[in-house]
Amino acid sequence: MSAEEHTPFVDVANKTPAKGWRAVFPPAQWLPRYRLQWLSSDAIAGVTLAAYGIPVSLAYATLAGLPPQYGIYCYLAGGLFYALFGSSHQLAIGPTSAISMLVGVTVAEMAGGDPARFASIAALTAILIAFMCLIAWILRLSSLVNFISETILLGFKAGAALTIALTQLPKLFGVKGGGEQFFDRVMILASQLPDTHVVVLGFGLCALALLVLGEKFLPGRPVALFVVVLSIVVLSVTPLSEMGFKVVGTLPRGLPQFHFPALRVRDVDGIVPLAFACLLLSYVESVSAARAIAKKHGYEIDPRQELLGLGAANLATGLFQGYPVAGGLSQSSVNDKAGARTPLALVFASIAIGLCLMFLTGLLTNLPNVVLAAIVLVAVKGLVDIRELRHVWRVSRYEFFVSMVAFAAVLLLGILKGVIFAVLASMLLLIRRAAHPHVAILGRIPGTHRYSDVERHPDNETVPGVLIFRVEASLLYFNAEHVRATVWESIQSNTASIKLVICDLSNSPSVDIAGARMLSTLHAALAAAGISMRIVAAHGSAREILRAEGLEQQIGDVGRGISVDDVIEEFLFGIDTKIATSVFSRTRNVPGAAPVA
Repeated sequence: MSAEEHTPFVDVANKTPAKGWRAVFPPAQWLPRYRLQWLSSDAIAGVTLAAYGIPVSLAYATLAGLPPQYGIYCYLAGGLFYALFGSSHQLAIGPTSAISMLVGVTVAEMAGGDPARFASIAALTAILIAFMCLIAWILRLSSLVNFISETILLGFKAGAALTIALTQLPKLFGVKGGGEQFFDRVMILASQLPDTHVVVLGFGLCALALLVLGEKFLPGRPVALFVVVLSIVVLSVTPLSEMGFKVVGTLPRGLPQFHFPALRVRDVDGIVPLAFACLLLSYVESVSAARAIAKKHGYEIDPRQELLGLGAANLATGLFQGYPVAGGLSQSSVNDKAGARTPLALVFASIAIGLCLMFLTGLLTNLPNVVLAAIVLVAVKGLVDIRELRHVWRVSRYEFFVSMVAFAAVLLLGILKGVIFAVLASMLLLIRRAAHPHVAILGRIPGTHRYSDVERHPDNETVPGVLIFRVEASLLYFNAEHVRATVWESIQSNTASIKLVICDLSNSPSVDIAGARMLSTLHAALAAAGISMRIVAAHGSAREILRAEGLEQQIGDVGRGISVDDVIEEFLFGIDTKIATSVFSRTRNVPGAAPVA
């Protein structure tokens, strides 16, 4: 499939980005380019997605603590409305395991055992997410999600997977389970293992085996639907139904009713943090999945437009008896592999799901809960990326430690607090890195006029009596003190007597007032110790601040025409002409003096 066929924000006539209402309503962009031969592909993909989504959504709804049909409502309404505003051509919208678990454990405390209140809070959360998406779209906040560390999310997802799996294991073993926190659930489950219902466990293990084998040998196929149908048939025609199996029971027939939740935001304590956490999870997961599939087909998504698409999907699910939804990689891969060309596949999926709700709900009565548990267990194993964890361990032990902190936070604090902790940890990690930039001590690359980090290149030549440092970041108020302390530490640890300090600002895009004043203070302290200081390679905006703060009068020229090599040559010739001639004769034929990393 060509990249041109999948470029979502290009005007058909003049190939320019869409503007006005067309820019926020993607169907106005791809519908004029729609080809009739795509219709069968979209229809097949939509039916396949519905076949995949129905059993999965039933399982996720029980995970969220809601009646099974609520998960189907999410697929029905969420996908339909995302198709109107989303920028991805293959992203499939529905409930996900992490969000379902987050809703289930959090709303249970708010609802106080009232099923009607539980459903209203879940729906209200989805509507609140839609409102947050709209605000984020207006304020252009889509880029903020990039500040959430992938390393943090890696640990969070692994912790969420274990937490979710532990809630399903009691169903697999045919015991009651219980407990609020992860380790409480482990202890309770361990104490109940002697009461394991062997027939239920065996049935569940068979379902697990079929699902895993189907995922391996029939990727992109609705294997879960086959397992669901097979389990219903087995329980309907054999005596197994009388051996202690818990089943879904009768589901209400018909489409979900449109209505506003009976509650308001101020009526529910804690719903705003819940909605915020769900928004973070859903947006990160949706954009990641959409980008992965878009890259495969050679087009790009609009992260800002995804806020509108995700907001529309959550608004619809909230108004049609659902709960928060997101775009997941697994269901999107099913949609893509089944041949989806455009978001019209989601429309066909919603139509197929709607027909099932109107005519086929009675067939799900004998669906055993242990099969739904098996579906969830197979789905969440994808949240644990062992290969990536090993890679992080090899590349950076520090990053791996950060990931494990997020992992432990989810297990100890729960998913909601774990999400918030992951966000805070990402922010603190970012602040720490920004506040402690690398300060490179430079030396001459042998045989050249170029300078690089001595720590990385120990064979570099140091210039007697000269310390050259380069700040590998903007010099700002929150890192200025770290830079000053690092420079003084280098001066004090240098065995030779330092007579000149050169500050290379070539890697500092900007300098603020605090950074400039730190350099002024550093110059004064060095002067008191009999050490000269020069500043070279400052960028234009940085030079303006330095001059405004009087650095040029104190230190000398900070213009762009002066380099590290110029200052060193001037210094050495001022001390001893013979030494200077000896040093520079080795590199007289090598042009350039720009520093390298």
